[in-house]
Amino acid sequence: MRTGRWGRGLFLFVLMFAFGVAACGPSQEEFDAKVREIEDLNGKLARELAARKKSDAELNDARTSVEQLKEQLRGKGVDISNLNANLEQQARALEDYKKRAEQLDAIRQRFDMLRKKLDELTKFGLKVQIRKNRIVIQLPGDVLFDSGRETLKKEGKDILFKVADVIRNDGGLSSRTYQVAGHTDNKPFTGTFKDNWGLSAMRAREVLVFLTDPPKAGGGLKPANWAAVGYGDTDPVIDNGTPEGRQQNRRVELVVMPNVEEMIDLKSITK
Repeated sequence: MRTGRWGRGLFLFVLMFAFGVAACGPSQEEFDAKVREIEDLNGKLARELAARKKSDAELNDARTSVEQLKEQLRGKGVDISNLNANLEQQARALEDYKKRAEQLDAIRQRFDMLRKKLDELTKFGLKVQIRKNRIVIQLPGDVLFDSGRETLKKEGKDILFKVADVIRNDGGLSSRTYQVAGHTDNKPFTGTFKDNWGLSAMRAREVLVFLTDPPKAGGGLKPANWAAVGYGDTDPVIDNGTPEGRQQNRRVELVVMPNVEEMIDLKSITK
């Protein structure tokens, strides 16, 4: 239909051009060139129309294929209406995974930094590790206290000064909340504090008070960020069957308490 209208227009144009030739007397070469130009345009138009027709046919084929696929899915019991919702759920899950990965990387960096800054204290038995999905600074009890006592030794105070200095001078660490956890071996205790529960709680309290005392007298850390608890012999890190095992179980831990958004598995950051 369009080609017919174009052809009639072309015929009129050729007639007008012919009259112009007669009137103005252009050369035969100019006339032939104009005819060739018109023929080229007609050919281009025909090709465009053919391409459009082919595209329309391919689009219709694609639509038919989609409908056939939907019918096959329905035949297998797949709820097509939920496909978009499932895709959205997958997108949200991927975004959550990315956020978790970023959080885990930030925690890993904090863990590595803390371990590096306290590396010089490992010669005294201090350890920075992940335990029960918490970052823990583990301090040997025998370095901090004499046997059966809750009073900090000078050597213990020196170590705690250095630990407090690292925490106090790091904004990310100083703003966190901590639990000071006291632990004993399984040997019965019958001294002033009645039992291992009492001894471990008093040792944890002693460390907490020292860390939160004003600078020079203590660690100068924020008291509101700290709490103390005694576990007695209920949470050993190793079997109490040997003197070496019991020595490792006599300890105080400074536990970095996780924020809500950090409730993720931290085991991978120590690998």
